[in-house]
Amino acid sequence: MRNLWPLLIAGSIGAMGVQAASADDYQLLVGSYTAGQSQGIYRLNFDSATGQLDAKPLQVVNSENPSWLTLASDQRHLFVVNENGPGQKDPVGRVSSYAIDAKTHALRLINQVQSLGNEPTHSSLSGDASHLFVSNYSVSEDPGGTLAVLPVGADGTLKPVVQMSSHPSSRVNPERQMSAHVHSTVSSPDGKFVFSNDLGADKIFVYRFDPKANPDLPLIAATPASVQLPPGSGPRHLLFSADGKHAWLTLEMSAQVAVFDYRDGTLEQTQMVDLAAGQPTSDKAAAALHASKDGKFLYVSNRGTANQLLVFAIDPATGHLKELQRRSVEGDHPREFSLDPSGRFVLIANQKSNQIVVVERDAKSGLLGKTVQKLPMDAPSDLKFLVRQ
Repeated sequence: MRNLWPLLIAGSIGAMGVQAASADDYQLLVGSYTAGQSQGIYRLNFDSATGQLDAKPLQVVNSENPSWLTLASDQRHLFVVNENGPGQKDPVGRVSSYAIDAKTHALRLINQVQSLGNEPTHSSLSGDASHLFVSNYSVSEDPGGTLAVLPVGADGTLKPVVQMSSHPSSRVNPERQMSAHVHSTVSSPDGKFVFSNDLGADKIFVYRFDPKANPDLPLIAATPASVQLPPGSGPRHLLFSADGKHAWLTLEMSAQVAVFDYRDGTLEQTQMVDLAAGQPTSDKAAAALHASKDGKFLYVSNRGTANQLLVFAIDPATGHLKELQRRSVEGDHPREFSLDPSGRFVLIANQKSNQIVVVERDAKSGLLGKTVQKLPMDAPSDLKFLVRQ
């Protein structure tokens, strides 16, 4: 069933009244794709005592394909990639910046710039919040994907792209790897290095980040300049452990998670975990991964026909993963998900079945329990919680 309430409130921007919030209330930002009924970014109230999202949004922000949301660490600003490209209503890839009201959490547009690439699918802030790294995925072979670097002002204003980078593709898969497809880019825990994951190249590209030495070209190829991954595996998202000693990477096309030891810009693979071993290709579409706050558990979504959320225990010494559970997402295409601030629930964005599913989570065992809510939402793609400061 398609969600109807975005149509009823289409075009509204700004807070729709300030509601009294309890100690258990948080606000959730939802990014989405707008080819259907979605209007863009939604701000919802979430009750962590009951696991319930309010059906009526606090705010709706009109925006074209705001598929990925990046929050500043102080939560004063939100950066959004507008995953536009040829054939869409807006054919130009863009990046938008919003100010977040400290009291109401209402969003206000600061500015928008071009990403200088097609279908920007991910962004992240540098450790010092001075630059935004935007991954232009680019569905088409020509021109292919690129990494774009944008300076960010102290007031959240985005400046035009100052640096772009691209690399040769692996060409292993003739349908998906004939050109670069940069899927995500993240900084090392100490902020000194940047890692760009290219699905089309089967590599992680490594850069030193040194804006003081060269403000116009803040990224410099590291040594070694890349990490080789299995042919046809398609790297997607990289996540560092809280202690900065390990990292995990989803390999979208092979439905695997690679585990690394990390030290001073170098990733050394120590384990490879299969999400869909022995299963057909249609079951292989690894996507998001997130760790629990205590660092004990890793959660990974696998889309395709599998449509599962997998739970792993993390070995604190090695970062290695031990599978604990496979749980249906009760929907189609779990592009992203988020653990709520209380740690008692997991919220899943099922993009193709148009819903956000809320599932109970046991903090001690890490296991997922019953479904407590299925909220209709057109093509949700990303979920970010606003946490009280």
